[in-house]
Amino acid sequence: MRVVVKIGTSSLTDEVGVIDESMIASVCAQIAAAHEAGHEVLFVTSAAVSAGVAALGLDRRPGDVGTLQALAALGQPRLMGRYIDCLAEHGLVAGQVLVVPNDFIDRHQYLHARRALSRLLDLGCVPIINENDAVARHELRFGDNDRIAALVSHLMTADLLLLLTDTPGLYTADPRTDPAARLVEDVAADDPLLAVSAGATGTTRGSGGMASKLTAARIASWSGVRAVIAEATRPSVVADAIAGVAGAGTTFHANDRRMPARKLWIAFASQVEGTVVVDDGARRALLERGTSLLPAGVVKVLGDFDDGATVEIVDAEGAVFARGMTLVDAAGIRRAAGRRTSELSPDTAHEVIHRDDLVVLVGAPRR
Repeated sequence: MRVVVKIGTSSLTDEVGVIDESMIASVCAQIAAAHEAGHEVLFVTSAAVSAGVAALGLDRRPGDVGTLQALAALGQPRLMGRYIDCLAEHGLVAGQVLVVPNDFIDRHQYLHARRALSRLLDLGCVPIINENDAVARHELRFGDNDRIAALVSHLMTADLLLLLTDTPGLYTADPRTDPAARLVEDVAADDPLLAVSAGATGTTRGSGGMASKLTAARIASWSGVRAVIAEATRPSVVADAIAGVAGAGTTFHANDRRMPARKLWIAFASQVEGTVVVDDGARRALLERGTSLLPAGVVKVLGDFDDGATVEIVDAEGAVFARGMTLVDAAGIRRAAGRRTSELSPDTAHEVIHRDDLVVLVGAPRR
């Protein structure tokens, strides 16, 4: 089995943000056990910034982008060193792979990343993956490693995505405030995985939270990959997730259709910059026939954005049902809104969003 394991900052650090050596030892031992059992493991880790904070002896995590990037540059090699040493104790060689969003949306970079990771696995190594925080543009980055792990699971055609966190899984409500909250053990592939109320982040030390894990689980499901959200401190959690042990966490079952990586990026990983309101006819065309979005179906444009921006597509009631990457900027869409193709000038784009850059978010994923 090919497995992608991701662990977050909140699970790797204590209450003041210091790296928990026992957790690193535990996860490395479990990766080694899975490797010994014949599984291929790719490991996605957070906490580079926390390692940088510790290296400088800071008493808190700063908030400005420049300092965070500097701390990531300091912390990443220190974090990798700990993993390299720990995995070496189990006879494993680790290799560092730093990624940026373009590695998943540009076809050449996508194939290059897949070749590099595949070769590491062929050589019996453990790829350790993180976002290249030190140089990533703030406006074009993932922001959390949950989505990176999900996109890696798609890239590598994984069998399982395991998201290790500081809770046993997804609950029906916040267990910290609702004593009646219960663990959701199974989520079917056709469930609206993101229609669950979840906090954006559980701690001040990490950048993810349950909301980002739900997004990652949906990316995995629409990639044909089973996903499990589980507690990092659970004994043998990696082995239990691989074996599908009941109660090991929340399992999100794989959809039988596999969405292309570019559409996964548009749907779940890119930053939304505006909204396009469409009429009922356009909504039916997009949902039922998988067409491109034409200017004639546009009712209103909210926000100012350039061409190539990711926007939400909403119906007359304001319900979001799709996302897409525009061929035209906001001003151009406003000028063409409601006009038929025959009424448009030759130098005006005749499509607002091409079908290849549009993702339906309700019901089964459309290719």
